[in-house]
Formats: sequence, structure tokens, C-alpha cells
Amino acid sequence: MDKKIVYGPTGETCLELPSPYEAHSCGLLHLPRFLAKIKMHLKGELPPSYQRNFTKGFDGFLCLHLGLDPEQIIACVKDAYDNQEIQRNLEEIFPAELNAHIWNRKVVQMGTADLARDKLKEVRANLGAKDRNDLISFADVIDFDERKIN
Repeated sequence: MDKKIVYGPTGETCLELPSPYEAHSCGLLHLPRFLAKIKMHLKGELPPSYQRNFTKGFDGFLCLHLGLDPEQIIACVKDAYDNQEIQRNLEEIFPAELNAHIWNRKVVQMGTADLARDKLKEVRANLGAKDRNDLISFADVIDFDERKIN
């Protein structure tokens, strides 16, 4: 097994994906992670544990925020020969106003609303972190699962 991927409580866990808290040069959190997952997907290397939520969850919410279909972002990566071309392709389809401050607030707060707290507790329990009250958002549990935080 590739040492960049380990088997965890939710299946295969990719240890080298960017954190959802990592911002792209345009200012959007999670975008570097989505782009990295797209690259893995296009190579056939995205584990099944990630495929079930690929283009959904944060990926899908980001696309909704941008007013884009996930396939449009996938095409930007697929049609590019390097990261600079990916950037140019994204700039062509992104809206003029990214409203990064609005999106970024959503990323850091997802899981903190009353309606999501029960699901967040369930996810923490599935990760063996039932008593970890410091994992207060879905981005936190992603980082915990991928061993970015202890």
C-alpha cells in the first residue's frame, strides 16, 4: 500500500491532500484540496472512500458558491498540461466576484449549526474521536482523519 494512503476507520485515508483550511491563491479555502482530488480522480488514484463524496460535500458546496457545475472545474484540470494552465482555465470560468470571505466563513463553520451537530458527533464517533470536543467543524474532522491534527 502507498505510504501516502493509510487504512483508517472510514476506509483509505489520503495523508497528502491539502487541508480544507488551505486557501488557493484566489483566496478560496478548500479549492486546493478539490483540485488535488480531481487530479487523483483523473489518474484513477482517488480511493473509494473519497469517491463517494467526490463533487459532493465541500466540493459541491464550493461549486454551488461559485455558480459552477463540478464538471466545469474537472474539465479545467483535465484540459490543462500544468498548474499555470489550470489557473488560467479557472480564471476563465470563475465569476468576477468570488466572495471568498463568504465562502471561507462557511467552510470554517460547517458542522457548528444546530442541524449539523448530531451528524458531526456521529462522524467523530466513527473516527474514534467521540470525546474530542475540540473538533468543532467538518473541516476539523477531515484534518483529524488525515492526521493533520492530533
